[in-house]
Amino acid sequence: MLRLGAVGDVVRTLPAASALRRAYPDAHLAWLVEPGSESLLSAQPWLDEVIVFPRTRLRDSLRQGRWWQAAREIRELARLLRAGRFDLVADFHSILKSGLLSFATRAPRRVGYARPFGREGAWLFANQRVQVHPRRISRFERNRVLVEALGIQTPPAERPLTVEPAASERMARALGEGPAPLVIHPGTSDATRHKRYSASGYAALARALARDPGIPSIVTLGPARDDRVEAEAVVKAAEGAARLGPETSGLPDLAALFARCRLFAGADSGPLHVASLVGTPVVQILGPTDPVENAPYAGTPSRTVLVPVACHPCGRRGCAAATCMRVLPPERVIAAARQLLAVPRPGW
Repeated sequence: MLRLGAVGDVVRTLPAASALRRAYPDAHLAWLVEPGSESLLSAQPWLDEVIVFPRTRLRDSLRQGRWWQAAREIRELARLLRAGRFDLVADFHSILKSGLLSFATRAPRRVGYARPFGREGAWLFANQRVQVHPRRISRFERNRVLVEALGIQTPPAERPLTVEPAASERMARALGEGPAPLVIHPGTSDATRHKRYSASGYAALARALARDPGIPSIVTLGPARDDRVEAEAVVKAAEGAARLGPETSGLPDLAALFARCRLFAGADSGPLHVASLVGTPVVQILGPTDPVENAPYAGTPSRTVLVPVACHPCGRRGCAAATCMRVLPPERVIAAARQLLAVPRPGW
C-alpha cells in the first residue's frame, strides 16, 4: 500500500487498509509511508511491514547539493521495493511521487485513481485506474472506492486503529482518577495554521462543560513549533477549567490518550481523525476546509461546526481575514459538544 503525506491522510486510509487485511488474512501486507506516521503504523498488529520513505534525508541532501547521496537513497529504496516481490500495489495517494514508487516495485498489478484524483500524471504508472463518483466525496469514502475496485466488499475492522495496551496503561496512570475528560487539541501543522480556532473559544467550551455536566478538560500538544504556546493560551483563558494534558512520546501515546477521553474538540487535523478512529466522539471545528472531503470517520459519533460564509470552503492557506473562524461563536461549539455528550457511549 502507498499513502504518503500528512498524518491525517494516512489515518484516513486505515479503514480501507484494514478491509484489505480482512479480505486477505494470509497476505503479507506492507505500507510505504513517510516518517511522521511510522510510529502509528508500526503499532498496528495487522500490518506485517512498514517501509519508510526517507523524505527528510532526501530533502536535506537535495537542499545541500549532495546529489550523489540523494541518488543513493533513491536507489536503495527502489532495491528494497523490488525485493518485496509484491503482487499488488494499492496507491491511495496517486501523485507523481507515489506513482513512481508504485512503478518501482515492479508489481504486476498497480491500482491507483484515474483523473482528477490521480494527479501529476500518477495514473500513467497504474495499470488499473479507478474512477471515483461523485467528485466531492470524503477521504474515507474515496479510499473505500479504491478497495472495492479490487473486488473487495469486506467491511473495515470495527476499530481500524489499534491502541497499544502499554500506551493505554501509561495514559491511564498519567490521567489519574476522576471522570474521563474532554480533550481539546488547538494546534495544527505549521502549514495549516489557517485551520485554527481561537484560544478564547476553546476556553469557553472548557468552562461550560466544567460547570455542566462537570467534565474536566485537558489540552494536548502537537508537533508544530508554537503548539505549546497555543495550548497554554487555552489553559490560561479557561481560568481553571482546563489543564495541559500528559506528555505523549508520539502518535501511539496520543491515540491511547484520546481513547480514554469522553470527547474530542479540535480543527480538521490528523489528531482529530486519530480520535475518531479510536472511537472517541469528535467535535470538528471547520474554517476554510471542505466539510464533505474532510468529514470525520462515519463509524464514530461526530458533529461538524462551521459558519457558511460566502467564501467557504476556500481551502486557502494563510488567509489573512480568516473570517470563517473569527465569526464562529463558542455557543455553537458548546451546543455540539452537549449533543454528543447526551448520546450514551457503550462502556462508559
